[in-house]
Amino acid sequence: MIFDVKMEDFRRKARLVAGGHTTEAPPTLTYASVVSRETVRIALTMAALHGLPIMAADVMNAYVTAPNKEKIWTTLGPEFGSDCGKKAIIVRALYGLKSAGAAFRSHLGECMRNLGYKPCLADPDLWMKPEYDPSDSFKYWSYILCYVDDILVIHHQPEDVIKKIDKYFPLKPGSVGKPDMYLGTKLREITFTNGEKAWAMSPSKYVQESVSNCVKHVKANMSDMFNLPKKAINPFPTDYEPMEDGTPELDAEHASYYQQLIGIMRWMVEIGRIDIDTQVSMLASHVALPRQGHMSAALHIMAYLRDHHNSRMVFDAHEPEIVKSDFKKYDWQEFYRDAKEALPPNMPPARGRAVDLRLYVDSDHAGDKVTRRSRTGYIIYLNSAPIQWLSKKQSTVETSVFGAEFVAMKHGIETVRGIRYKLRMMGIEVDNPTYVYGDNMSVVTNSSKPESQLKKKCNSICYHAVRESVAMGESLVSHISTDKNPADLMTKTLVGVKRRFLVSKLLYDIYDDHGIAKQ
Repeated sequence: MIFDVKMEDFRRKARLVAGGHTTEAPPTLTYASVVSRETVRIALTMAALHGLPIMAADVMNAYVTAPNKEKIWTTLGPEFGSDCGKKAIIVRALYGLKSAGAAFRSHLGECMRNLGYKPCLADPDLWMKPEYDPSDSFKYWSYILCYVDDILVIHHQPEDVIKKIDKYFPLKPGSVGKPDMYLGTKLREITFTNGEKAWAMSPSKYVQESVSNCVKHVKANMSDMFNLPKKAINPFPTDYEPMEDGTPELDAEHASYYQQLIGIMRWMVEIGRIDIDTQVSMLASHVALPRQGHMSAALHIMAYLRDHHNSRMVFDAHEPEIVKSDFKKYDWQEFYRDAKEALPPNMPPARGRAVDLRLYVDSDHAGDKVTRRSRTGYIIYLNSAPIQWLSKKQSTVETSVFGAEFVAMKHGIETVRGIRYKLRMMGIEVDNPTYVYGDNMSVVTNSSKPESQLKKKCNSICYHAVRESVAMGESLVSHISTDKNPADLMTKTLVGVKRRFLVSKLLYDIYDDHGIAKQ
């Protein structure tokens, strides 16, 4: 028996836990997936686009509701009284068993199928069903998103769906209702000035608790060497370069805590703190051999989060203002004859309103001063909602700005191709090309004009990959000023007015329209 206290509300918990470490279970019995964060962002945006309500629920004592997939027995101990010494067969997926997660997911899948839902082939933990709202004669796809025992229902009458699920699984009474906390973030519905609504995700509570725990740990175990700065205007100290840090290496205990900090901050980036992605990515490159300077930089980020913990990412479904005349169309038949976008032959019929995709891409040429590798950065929008972002060091050393920018654009377009596939498999109509914005004029010209010839053969793969995407109508490329490109935030450690401007366009509540930090 394991006894614990839940720190968020001080509930007492007791669990009968099996010693799963003593069993040998094959991977086919233990693997259990969860809905991706990208799918969650898409679903929240589509709910706002179609004006559909959302309800959340948690399954009570989730694992023990499922039948066990392993054949396991145990010897009863003295706590079982007169049955002590007898053999007992375990028939439920007890906590601690290696296969418990997979057993519950399989059991949950049976419930979804009985309700008429089918798994999305692009994300098996998104369950979908064609629905019809008779109040306004609207056809749409209803979604149920499953993250272990956390369930989100998007439906014109979600209460009815929740009641049906409750017949299969006992739901926690206090968990049923409009979503409040999801994956460590505060989730709430907001209303724009025009009366339209959208969902906003705020990791403020997770950030504050993480910073508080960090401060306590530093005071208790590291105060002789490290402290959080009293004030941190930017995530990094001025002119700090992690790759050039030559300070002494951390000992094993401090290195372990550094790795924990990086893991915590990586999750912050996943749930919406896009403004620290580049800095965290740089520090994550040194988790194998962190130095004292890296630890100080990580604590500087925590100090910045302490002073700027309040942020919201809004999944705004409004159609973006796209100047179509900026995206020129040409005849590509002589260069990529019969190039066509590959559409999934088994995609479900589209229901609801169509959406637009935008990709902002950038690179920082030779930004790593030790290896001279460049950094790829991009942000992908579904209508006006950011749904995917990346800041990552490139795997090759590019000898020119042109090459680094083309590598970044190829990476971004490949990601968008996967998103276009996922949207179509979710029954969402995508009838326009993806509008790609880059701030390197040479790359834009080579990508968008058929007659532009490549002079550097070493970039031919990226060159043809991007051009073929344009030729098939999957994407169109246009130029954007560096000062207005939000992907610039994903490749460089910006400071000052430019950084505050770009962050204010991505996240609410950190800075106002004048770039001044909110308290």
